[in-house]
Amino acid sequence: MKKILVAGGAGYIGSALVPKILERGYEVEVLDLLWFGNHLPDGVPVRRQNVMEADQNWLSGFDQVVFLAGLSNDPMADYSPSKNFVYNAAAPAYLAYMAKKAGVTRYIYASSCSVYGYTVDELYDEDSPAISHYPYGISKLQGESACMQLQDNGFSVIALRQGTVCGYSPRMRLDLVVNTMFKTAITEGTVRVNNPSIWRPILAIQDATSAYIRAIEASDKISGIFNVASGNYTIGEMADYVKEALEQYQGKKTRLEILNVSDLRNYKVSIEKAQKVLSFKPKHSVEDIVKDLFVNLDYFSDFDNTSYYNISTFKLLENNDQELI
Repeated sequence: MKKILVAGGAGYIGSALVPKILERGYEVEVLDLLWFGNHLPDGVPVRRQNVMEADQNWLSGFDQVVFLAGLSNDPMADYSPSKNFVYNAAAPAYLAYMAKKAGVTRYIYASSCSVYGYTVDELYDEDSPAISHYPYGISKLQGESACMQLQDNGFSVIALRQGTVCGYSPRMRLDLVVNTMFKTAITEGTVRVNNPSIWRPILAIQDATSAYIRAIEASDKISGIFNVASGNYTIGEMADYVKEALEQYQGKKTRLEILNVSDLRNYKVSIEKAQKVLSFKPKHSVEDIVKDLFVNLDYFSDFDNTSYYNISTFKLLENNDQELI
């Protein structure tokens, strides 16, 4: 039986992924400082420790390591660029290095399509230039590059360049584009659009967990970088889907507010490589994400909960001088 360590496993993706790994009969342990609490199934071992303190002896007990830790999203990176580069670039590199020394055979890194920056409306694959000029995208590329350099015949490294993950998780977030649109539609009757023309790859959280399962179960000989997304959408198109779905579910009109705010982060990606090599086959659309959120609304209806917003929790922890990874 494979034993898998999920670093950052109590976070937004991890809280949905860990149950899926358990369902497949693997043994799982989580490394997490529990910023947002523990929403994992009962009995999952959690080591409450900084990633940088994970040592070789402890890591030797695992077959694979999945890195979901770090600081997630542009607002957090912009707020503290120094911590962003430590936790998104140095931390995954350190853990990959220690995992390889410990005899771990596969390392899976949660990268981001943010590395592409502005793609001039072209469909980018993994060989396209990564030219992000923002701290978050730069740091994710640095972490990815460091981990990939450690790959060899005995140490498989898979980096998943994720689209923006959206949907319901037991550790909920409302600072992700579709989730945010859903929240404002529920609370204000309005879907707010900063710039309707820019593109984003969206990854439904169910498709995200599927991508990690495909990576975990891929042949030991497979390494590489893979774009994973459910689909590419303009922000305006996303807003239309959110508006239409909620009007159907709620039976009342939802207003669109178009702000036309400038945004140089514009990218859409090809997932052909992940489909061919990992057999990643996304099944969910923006409409499915909205339905998922609506069905689970009772579990996160306290929209003022600080833990639903990464930047708010980050500031609170920093003000209290707590460890941030």
